Amino acid sequence: MRTTVFLNNDREMPLLGLGVYKTEDSEAETAINAAVKAGYRLIDTASVYKNEESVGKAIAKCGIPRKDLFITSKVWNTAQRLGDIDGAFYRSLERLKLDYVDLYLIHWPVPGCYLGTWQALEKILDSGRALSIGVSNFQIHHLEELKKVSGIIPAVNQIECHPLCYPRELIEYCESEGIQVQAYAPLARGAYFDNDVMCVLATKYARTPAQIGLRWAIQKGISVIPKSVHPDRIASNGNIFDFTIEDEDMAIIDTLDEDFHSSHVPEDLRDVIF
Repeated sequence: MRTTVFLNNDREMPLLGLGVYKTEDSEAETAINAAVKAGYRLIDTASVYKNEESVGKAIAKCGIPRKDLFITSKVWNTAQRLGDIDGAFYRSLERLKLDYVDLYLIHWPVPGCYLGTWQALEKILDSGRALSIGVSNFQIHHLEELKKVSGIIPAVNQIECHPLCYPRELIEYCESEGIQVQAYAPLARGAYFDNDVMCVLATKYARTPAQIGLRWAIQKGISVIPKSVHPDRIASNGNIFDFTIEDEDMAIIDTLDEDFHSSHVPEDLRDVIF
C-alpha cells in the first residue's frame, strides 16, 4: 500500500508525518524517537513552535540516516513583515543543525508580504538548502496571486483538514494545480472521536476513530501530520496502512464536514479576511 507521494518537483514525501506543534523541548526527543520506531520518516516543525533546537537534537540521535528523513520547517509572520526571510531560514537551519530541509513553507499568507516571501523562497530553493518549497493556510485566491508573480508552483499547501473540516473546493483546486495537500490537525484535537459515525466505522474496521480519520485522508491522497507526545498513540496513529475504508464509508465520512476548525488564526492576523 502506498506510503509516499511524489511532489511536483519529483521529490518523494511520506504521506504520514509527526507534527510537533506545542511539543515542549523535553517531549520532542521522546516523541521523535517513538515516531521513528513506529516507521515515521517525516517530522514537521516551524520557527514559531520554539522547538527546532530540540527537534534537531532528536533527529541527530534517532539513528536514521539524514537522507531517509523528511524535515519540514516554516517561516513565521514576523520575519515576513521584516523582510528577513533569508535570516529566518538560516536561523532555522542552525537550530536544527541541518545542512538543508526537505520542505520550507510560508506559515501564513501575510497580506502585503507573502508574494515577496515566496520570491525569497524561490532563491532558497535555488541554493539547494531547501529541496522543496510550499505554503500553509493558503486559500485559492492566495495561490492564484502566486501564479501571477512566479512560475514555481508550491509543492505543498498545508491546511487544517479532517472529517469535520473538509474544504473540498480548495483541495480540488490544489489537485488540479499539482499542489500536494497536507493536513495539519488531522485529529481535530479529538473533536470527532465521539462522533457516532466515526465510532460505528471504528467498530466495523476494528480500529480507533483516530485511525479512521487518518486513513480517510490518506485514501484521498492527503498527507497527514498528527501530533502526539505519547509513544502508544504515535504508534497507533501510524498504524493506518494495512486496511482500506470502503468507498461507501468514505462517502459517509465526507458528509460529516461542518467547517469545524480546531486551530486558530494567529493574533496578528485576526482582522484579516481569508
